[in-house]
Amino acid sequence: MNIHIANWIEAFRLRTLPLAIASIAMGSFLAADAKKFDWLIFFLCVTTTVFLQILSNLANDYGDFKNGADTDQRKGPSRSVQSGKISPSSMKRAMLLFTILSFITGLALLYVSLGVEQMGYFMIFLLFGILAIGAAITYTAGSNPYGYAGLGDISVLIFFGWLGVAGTYYMYTKEFQWVILLPASTCGFLATAVLNINNIRDIKSDKDAGKKSIPVRIGGKWARIYHLILLIAALGCSILYVFLEFTSFFQLSFLLVLPLLIINGRAVFYKQEPAELDPYLKQMALSSLLFVITFGIGHLVAA
Repeated sequence: MNIHIANWIEAFRLRTLPLAIASIAMGSFLAADAKKFDWLIFFLCVTTTVFLQILSNLANDYGDFKNGADTDQRKGPSRSVQSGKISPSSMKRAMLLFTILSFITGLALLYVSLGVEQMGYFMIFLLFGILAIGAAITYTAGSNPYGYAGLGDISVLIFFGWLGVAGTYYMYTKEFQWVILLPASTCGFLATAVLNINNIRDIKSDKDAGKKSIPVRIGGKWARIYHLILLIAALGCSILYVFLEFTSFFQLSFLLVLPLLIINGRAVFYKQEPAELDPYLKQMALSSLLFVITFGIGHLVAA
């Protein structure tokens, strides 16, 4: 493979994509359970989300380099700009490209789902889309990145949870139900757990760079307790949803993923070396997607 192409694929951080797709999958499964699934909407939702996630990864790479969070002390995989594999100017052009791509596919999604007949909702979701693009870029990039103020967790809960799931569900069904916020919160909490592992691993380098993530603010011990709370909350929201919408025990199929969550929780709680935590980022992301898949299949079987 051409080294230049390999560098870009590395910068895209493909291992984060399952986490981004999880919220789309959850909303789509819920829509399918309501007999309102559409393959074109699914394709456009996934495409837009993948473009946004790649944009976020590129902006994170660029922003942490500019703000000094990416140094030789960082324990995670080397970043593309910091290591010199990709120049800052090239990274900025790539960020612009994926901003345009995500905007175009997002517009196509809104047109296919809502058309011009629901212009009010079209404009509301267009605003949400613009906010999502802005959130992807300004997490670590820009003059006042919100990730450096410790606001990344609430942003992930909103965009990977509530908006990602409920917004996807609305694209199919053209309706909103408050109970949907329970599985949406599950996705949000699991995604926040992934971010928390990343931030626990990078406590020292983030602290030195002035990045006040939640683990930097509360310390490693409490950040690990916080991680367990996130996993328990994610599980609890899905159990409560099944209790409220119960039709069959197949709806509890997501409990098959419980051993993976326990493994992850134990590893994060007991492992103290930052480098030891890195494999559990991928494990948490894949576990989140598997949780959603088993949740969805269980509900479809029960329908």
